Amino acid sequence: MSSTETRREAARVPAPSTAPSRAWTTELRREDDALDTLAGEWDDLAARCRTATFFQAADWLRSWWNHYGRPGALVVVLVRRDGLLVGAGAFQRRGGPLGGLTGLGDGLVDYSDVLLDDDCADRAASELAAALPITRPWQFLELREVHPEAAVQRVYAHWRGRRRRYEDSLCQYLPAVPMDRLLKRVPGKTAQRSRVKLRKIAEAGVKVRSTPVEEVPEALEGLLRLHILQWSERGVTPEHRTERFARHLTESTIALVRSGKAAVHQFHLDGQLVAVNLLLLCPARSGLYMYGAHPVLRDRLDIAGLLFSAALDETVGAGIPVFGLLRGQEPYKQRWRPDQLPNQRLLLGPAGPAPAATARAAAIRTRIAAVHQLRTRFPRLKQALLARRRS
Repeated sequence: MSSTETRREAARVPAPSTAPSRAWTTELRREDDALDTLAGEWDDLAARCRTATFFQAADWLRSWWNHYGRPGALVVVLVRRDGLLVGAGAFQRRGGPLGGLTGLGDGLVDYSDVLLDDDCADRAASELAAALPITRPWQFLELREVHPEAAVQRVYAHWRGRRRRYEDSLCQYLPAVPMDRLLKRVPGKTAQRSRVKLRKIAEAGVKVRSTPVEEVPEALEGLLRLHILQWSERGVTPEHRTERFARHLTESTIALVRSGKAAVHQFHLDGQLVAVNLLLLCPARSGLYMYGAHPVLRDRLDIAGLLFSAALDETVGAGIPVFGLLRGQEPYKQRWRPDQLPNQRLLLGPAGPAPAATARAAAIRTRIAAVHQLRTRFPRLKQALLARRRS
């Protein structure tokens, strides 16, 4: 073989790889203070996960666990690459003989999810799926309120056992643009009426103030008081009246405002506090989570226009592209012609026969059908049931 042929043959042989191999490890943490000890790493990972929302912030999860978690039931699944946290999920063991896991939040979150590093999301999802402690035939993981683009959808794709996906609550969204552009989404007469209402707000002299972190507790006390007052005739969500909800809302919001993940707006008219709203913030979208407004304000001004203007200005100013109205189809949201996208409910069970998971799936389908019937065909029956529950 000539020297030229020798050089050509050598060129065909790949050189040994100089890239270091990645060391992947997984870990289960079950101690009640796991979220506290992981908070720094957790939020660092959240900053590298494009789908992370305010409900995946360490401060929100820690607060929820402190006030709603069942001692001894926390399960935190961690995935590391070369020691760096690149995947994480926090769950609670389901009570009762069948066990299994649920997400944290229990009706108070609009988005459930896990965290995956964008740089290695697919591999991290595969590792996290393999590490989930769902092994016995009667166990399953149920996650409510999952956005169609959530990180946990990758975990679902890698799951090797039984899996099911159902439609969950409807969430609504608006583009985060100045109000004059937003009004172009609605019919001409509706837009004109909205402009008139906005002018009345400006002329009334309502003062809007963003709340500094040290005043958040007092502002949220006013929010809850006004929230209960405004819904007194139509029935407030029972949990919103509880002390534990007030403590959780205050503790989590203080931390989120401090880190720039939330804003609390106070509205004063003639020197009196007449409304307060809580806006949650993340890079992908904002979320108008909760508000309270004095009923007397309804007779004088457009409450929805007042709250939306402040929340929209905050969202646009933060450079966030989407203004989220979160769950619910209240009439005050519909006038803005929001885009609608249902969340999903994910059910993951072990491979092979799983009677408990099958039974759970059947129960979910039955409940979904019943709720749909109440909403669409028997709205008066639904109102009667709610009234009976409140009495």
